[in-house]
Amino acid sequence: MTHRPVLPGPAGTAPSRNETPLLSDRLTEWARTRGVGERAAVAALIEEGDVLARGDVRDLLVVENRAFVFCDWSRFEARYRCSLVLDEGEDAFLTLVLATAFPRLVPLWKVEVLGERRLGVVLRALACLGGPPPSPWEPGHDVRGYGDRPGRGRRERVVVPGPR
Repeated sequence: MTHRPVLPGPAGTAPSRNETPLLSDRLTEWARTRGVGERAAVAALIEEGDVLARGDVRDLLVVENRAFVFCDWSRFEARYRCSLVLDEGEDAFLTLVLATAFPRLVPLWKVEVLGERRLGVVLRALACLGGPPPSPWEPGHDVRGYGDRPGRGRRERVVVPGPR
């Protein structure tokens, strides 16, 4: 099975007609037809980059040919701990990504070994599960600083008095 690189080439270069699109682009396209959890999990894998760049991870997780590509989450979950050599951070990251794709109980102590970069990726993926952020124009939302109110699109400055 041949895999295309996850990361795009130099900016401004278009793929030739005979060239297969990047794996990240193909996975993103596939994920658009899936549920919010799978979309968030694919986005996290692509954003993090290092884990998906590993051939052994891709071979176990991604099923692809010229016609299609998809993540086989159940096969991956069943085999990744016994088939892959992972450090603590990679294991924690993949455990949380799997829990994003298909909700399950995950011990929160896993976040302790993620590191700041991977923690940010996981938190963004989890935020996707909550849906889009509320619109400032929805009823009950604080709209100060929006529209035709004083401030014309800027947040009002709040001055907090210091200690006396």
